[in-house]
Amino acid sequence: MSLFERYLSLWVALGILAGVSLGSLMPGAFQQLADLQVAHVNLVVAVLIWVMVYPMMIKIDIASLRNVGKRPKGLVLTLTINWLIKPFTMMALGVLFFRYLFAPLVDPQSASEYIAGMILLGVAPCTAMVFIWSQLTEGDPNYTLVQVSLNDLIMIFAFAPIAALLLGVTDIQVPWQTLLLSVVLYIVLPLLAGILTRRWLEPRGGEARIAAFTGRLKPWVILGLLGTVVLLFGFQAETILDNPAVIGLIAVPLLIQTYGIFALAYVGARWLKLPRDVAAPACMISTSNFFELAVAVAISLFGLHSGAALATVVGVLVEVPVMLSLVWFINRRRHMFAASS
Repeated sequence: MSLFERYLSLWVALGILAGVSLGSLMPGAFQQLADLQVAHVNLVVAVLIWVMVYPMMIKIDIASLRNVGKRPKGLVLTLTINWLIKPFTMMALGVLFFRYLFAPLVDPQSASEYIAGMILLGVAPCTAMVFIWSQLTEGDPNYTLVQVSLNDLIMIFAFAPIAALLLGVTDIQVPWQTLLLSVVLYIVLPLLAGILTRRWLEPRGGEARIAAFTGRLKPWVILGLLGTVVLLFGFQAETILDNPAVIGLIAVPLLIQTYGIFALAYVGARWLKLPRDVAAPACMISTSNFFELAVAVAISLFGLHSGAALATVVGVLVEVPVMLSLVWFINRRRHMFAASS
């Protein structure tokens, strides 16, 4: 492991501190970067995520994708957790904490909005960052692509009905621009670039040349991740400093949800006897969230400065460091799974 990888948690912690510090010292500059967005997708963050996703896309062998269907257990695990369990446990935790445990600390209106924001996070499984978590846990890139694509397809049909059911709102408008743009930016474009790169490299050295090329790109993956951390925390620096108590309250059930869902996915992967390169991305995609979609819907339903929007933002801030801790956990316990298939 390189120096960056060995002390990744330290670099991320420093990135969080740098983001909050720079965001508070230079709010105008970060606001200008934050305004570079289309349909709630920040273009600067999109470029950084693209840098992180691209090396994994080079590893995808299109001819091997047909074999993924022969191993359906990992797909069944993620789909069951994402659509039959995760939204409902998120709602249950939101109600438990903000209707009961934290009721003396927040007013009823804010409590309802915080719960709504949590629900929107729970109904939106991750699209982009899963590729990074899968790459850091040496997941099967072909399997990860199919998992993400299948979840995105289901999200087109299931997001609005489930969100409407749990929110008690009859008319949920799915921000199609956000959903489609994210799919294009985070899946389609890097996949096309990866396919073209692979086709160029294969005649010039085969898998060895591909492995060497992606190995040289690995430092850029880490730098892209750290840059994303700095930007995300820099964008929300004023919110973090102005509302530390509220952010702490929202973070508690989100942390319980994230670690709880991961534990469920981990146990399920062990029970199903999934190989490590399928189990790792299965656990990650079950745990992480599509925060751009959740933020966009929260703003459209409740307003930019609502408690629901704030809750989705806290979800963004919590996700990266927490998911990195889960990457560390699953890498430390790779021996608990069968060898890669």
